[in-house]
Amino acid sequence: MGNKKKKVASTVKTSKFISLILRHDPGVIGIKLDSHGWADTGELISGISRAGHKINMDILENIVKTDEKGRYSFNEDKTRIRANQGHSVKVDVDLQEKEPPETLYHGTAEGFVANILKEGLKPMGRLYVHLSCDTDTAIKVGKRHGKPAIFKIHSGRMYKDGVKFYLSENNVWLVKNVGKQYLERIQS
Repeated sequence: MGNKKKKVASTVKTSKFISLILRHDPGVIGIKLDSHGWADTGELISGISRAGHKINMDILENIVKTDEKGRYSFNEDKTRIRANQGHSVKVDVDLQEKEPPETLYHGTAEGFVANILKEGLKPMGRLYVHLSCDTDTAIKVGKRHGKPAIFKIHSGRMYKDGVKFYLSENNVWLVKNVGKQYLERIQS
């Protein structure tokens, strides 16, 4: 493997490790998140380094800047960092309620369809159900778990019925759950 490929593989591995830390288990490197999901940037870099990953501020800034899903944000002076959404640990990332478009989409694996049709969409260990604005994104999400199944979400109707929606900093729509009456399976 060439040096460039090794560097990319190492950066991807480090980015996934950062996602684990900032979304699910900050204790894995001995740090804590504040109530809004922020971690001290210096502590994060030190902890990741102790865990055996090559990282410094330049590498961290590059990961944040180039992450295709926009998973992370710095505060203004880059002394703190957090994941924008996708947490399983209880944090309040200061989401603002927003009116969603009439339709959103959810990608999942074929193996979960029967349960979803019976019970609706639940956050399953996360704080929110994640919804996409387009089917292409939903398909990519669904493929991560196996053969994709795509649901059309009647989000406009949900909102009119009093369900609160939030839009994360990286443009993922979030909702506490989606009742089965608002689901329409459109692809398997």
